[in-house]
Amino acid sequence: MQSFQLIIDGKSVAGDEASFEIRNPATFEPLGLAPTSSLAQVNAAVAAAKAAQPAWAALPDATRKDYLNKVADVLTSNTEYLAKWITQEQGKPLAGPGSMFEMQACVGWTQVPASLDLPVEVVFEDDTRRDELHRKPIGVVGAIAPWNWPLLIAIWQIVPSLRVGNTVVLKPSEYTPLGTLEMVRLIAAVLPPGVLNTIGGDGKVGDFLVRHKDVQKIMFTGSTRTGKRIIEASANNLARLTLELGGNDAAIVLPGAKPAEIAEGLFWGAFINMGQTCACAKRLYVHESIYEEMVQALKAVAEKMTMGDGMQDGVVLGPIQNKMQFDKVSELVEDAKSHGARIVTGGKAVGGNGYFYPITLVADIADGSRLVAEEQFGPVLPIIKYRDVADAIAKANALDAALGASVWSSDASEAMRVAQQLEAGTVWINQHGAIHPMVPFGGIKGSGQGVEFGMEGLKALTVPQVISIKK
Repeated sequence: MQSFQLIIDGKSVAGDEASFEIRNPATFEPLGLAPTSSLAQVNAAVAAAKAAQPAWAALPDATRKDYLNKVADVLTSNTEYLAKWITQEQGKPLAGPGSMFEMQACVGWTQVPASLDLPVEVVFEDDTRRDELHRKPIGVVGAIAPWNWPLLIAIWQIVPSLRVGNTVVLKPSEYTPLGTLEMVRLIAAVLPPGVLNTIGGDGKVGDFLVRHKDVQKIMFTGSTRTGKRIIEASANNLARLTLELGGNDAAIVLPGAKPAEIAEGLFWGAFINMGQTCACAKRLYVHESIYEEMVQALKAVAEKMTMGDGMQDGVVLGPIQNKMQFDKVSELVEDAKSHGARIVTGGKAVGGNGYFYPITLVADIADGSRLVAEEQFGPVLPIIKYRDVADAIAKANALDAALGASVWSSDASEAMRVAQQLEAGTVWINQHGAIHPMVPFGGIKGSGQGVEFGMEGLKALTVPQVISIKK
């Protein structure tokens, strides 16, 4: 079985500690052995990044752009190879909004930051003085990527960091490290040594990274619980933080909406990547006047979708990625059943090899039920009936999770009125989860702090320096 390696200071190295096996969640077949780093190896990766950072930051802007465009070329030429790793390791199919889609997004989210500039801003000027705001790199960025979009979110962390002159030490998720390590191996080959490094292992290794005295910025996508631990750990080095944490996004369908027209958009807003996306719609509030029509329209869409091993043609839905998440989804559905909720589709694990759980629509469920209040992060959608729009807004805002939300309506002005009352980092109208590399994205409340993407995302990876000039 292939043993995968880390990249430290431009060299491929094995992990210092015992490796661990990664299996395909659709077949349970072994894929390879992933490396685990020791504390000494984490120290070496950070030291390599720290040593490389001044020269990387000193390069002309145009030169760093050229390097990142070379990274985009490498991703383009290896799209199919890396997409197969994503499917085998994470589970999402090659087709549809799956692994090929993820790789195409990796290219886009590399090219766009490479094209952006952060010019000097004149923040004040009069006859006596001129004050300029300059953006400086922070230093070493410690990045911890998740398992749901393992390559894309790693790119979100790596590329903007490098664009503004930082260097990076990346820890992939221990659930999906192989494809990410392969991607870094390929793109690091066109970067100067030490600019991009990897470490491997579980949360203990991540803790080594976030506590390191020479890590000045931490980027993390994952659970709110882990995010809180990172905030505590970062007190050791006063590292700046960008945390994209758990979501339990509410979607509100207003009276007068046309269920047949919005059902497919709602379906993919809830079930892209089998619902294993922080910004999926995870609670659906539907007005009583169109409630059953909406339930049946979603059922009709769900019944057309094929589920299976994503390496096979025609499959658009894959397995849940890991047993922990599979068990949580199963538990929450069983709890909903025990409290009288109606299972419209699915509701029971498929059985056999693979962590397959069918698309499950749960109707006639009370707000406050575990399936509504807890982020399921899987292929299950609770559908809650409401009578008063103000009550639906209050219920949507009641949870601490506040990453995204959406409003679905045929009345644009009413949709905007509702959207402005929702507490979320992003509110979509007649769509859900639509992101763009130029549009800032991030959560509020328990869903994190800071933003990624676009100009605001680049600024978050710099420190401001004011130069004040006396005339």
